[in-house]
Amino acid sequence: MSLHLFDTATRELRPFEPLRPGCVGVYICGLTTQGSPHIGHVRFAVAFDILRRWLERGHGYDVTLVRNVTDIDDKILTKSAQADRPWWAWSYLHERETAKALDLLGVLPPTYEPRATGHITEQLELIGTLLEKGHAYAAEDGSGDVYFDVRSWPGYGELTRQRLEDMEPAGDADPRGKRDPRDFALWKGHKEGEPETASWPAPSGRGRPGWHLECSAMARKYLGDAFDIHGGGVDLRFPHHENEQAQSRAAGLPFAGTWLHNAWVTVKGAKMGKSLGNALAVTELTRTVRPLVLRYYLGAVHYRSVIEYGEGSLAEAAASVERVEGFLTRALETLGESGAALTDEVRAEDGRHGVFPEAFRAAMDDDLNVSEALAVVFGAVREGNKLLEARSAGGSAGSGDGADVGALRHTAAQVVAMLDVLGCNPLDPGWSAGAGQPAESGQDRGRQVLEALVAERLQARAQARQDKDFATADAIRDQLSDLGVVIEDTATGARWALR
Repeated sequence: MSLHLFDTATRELRPFEPLRPGCVGVYICGLTTQGSPHIGHVRFAVAFDILRRWLERGHGYDVTLVRNVTDIDDKILTKSAQADRPWWAWSYLHERETAKALDLLGVLPPTYEPRATGHITEQLELIGTLLEKGHAYAAEDGSGDVYFDVRSWPGYGELTRQRLEDMEPAGDADPRGKRDPRDFALWKGHKEGEPETASWPAPSGRGRPGWHLECSAMARKYLGDAFDIHGGGVDLRFPHHENEQAQSRAAGLPFAGTWLHNAWVTVKGAKMGKSLGNALAVTELTRTVRPLVLRYYLGAVHYRSVIEYGEGSLAEAAASVERVEGFLTRALETLGESGAALTDEVRAEDGRHGVFPEAFRAAMDDDLNVSEALAVVFGAVREGNKLLEARSAGGSAGSGDGADVGALRHTAAQVVAMLDVLGCNPLDPGWSAGAGQPAESGQDRGRQVLEALVAERLQARAQARQDKDFATADAIRDQLSDLGVVIEDTATGARWALR
């Protein structure tokens, strides 16, 4: 099948065809830089990073991905004032923290990352168009606010399938200047007590842009009047994305062809957020958890499914990562190859030349079904371990025919290719360069204990074999195998890995 994506607007799984052959334009709503990012904040970036990788490596598209920074906002002004910091310094501090968090998680940098404050001209131009077309009006209370007239646009509510009469009032500005309480702000006039630096000159008076206006203007600037995919968290569907679509289309712009939304990360059934006191900052978590493990955890569930964070979640993810790493380490040692060389070769080959198993391709083309895709990954790991065990049973690591070596290399290449698309390739130089280095943690301590216990068992097995007590040696091997520890006997001694 061709790539199919679930379009939030139509609530249908639709075949994806880009507007321009071979090219895909993607706009993602980035973070509002009001505070430090937690894993609930950054899930969207991991989800759309997987989409981008599959578009590029699975289908060969040239992807332009724009992810904005909302660097001016009511919450930024409030929190910076509470901290007695300039709003622009407060915003930039958390912009850098966000960039660091995404880099730690192996998220590819966007093609461009525009800031809202850098596009005031484009936003004022869009307001002018809406005023001319009769879809916007300046408040008559002298506030300098400009609003979108929701009743002027018959399509308002189409994205979220709501009737205007059922919607809550827009809470983004003083309702006294509105014709309808559901009208939303395009421009917010400068208010007493706000920093003068947080305002710009405009025909209606000094002020700053409304949140929804920012994204419409920036998407158009870099992707054109019409583009392929608009993405973000499910909590942005209303009012943010509904308002983006309404104002853009009211201005005569086709805007986004497909809407994609990722689900939340929850704790005990509640959306993760600072207000709930259950936020888990990325930079704090990665002090005790390998970033590669955290990346795997955030990307291992279908993007439209909720991730429920709980005790043991990251330990399970760590076990899965170690299982893959164990196979690849043993395979590369057997093949005498480097991980970097294999990764480079896989990336150069791309998915059109058969490096991806058909079952993996089918899973990814089915709305990025990563759960099914990972089942294919671990199926390949099992087959690879069987090949290694067969070679081990046949004698030294160098024994066996060329077909065995070829099959092992093909399997290892497939595993690397699949994990590379998911952003979890442990051989990626980005992880070994620092981002993916193991943190000193309880998990590391557990690994040390495991290594010591297995080493003791292997020593006992070696002694039993030396004493020709093969029954005991086999019993130790079977015991370890039952626990998921695979043993490979080589010319230089026994090696082990987690199955």
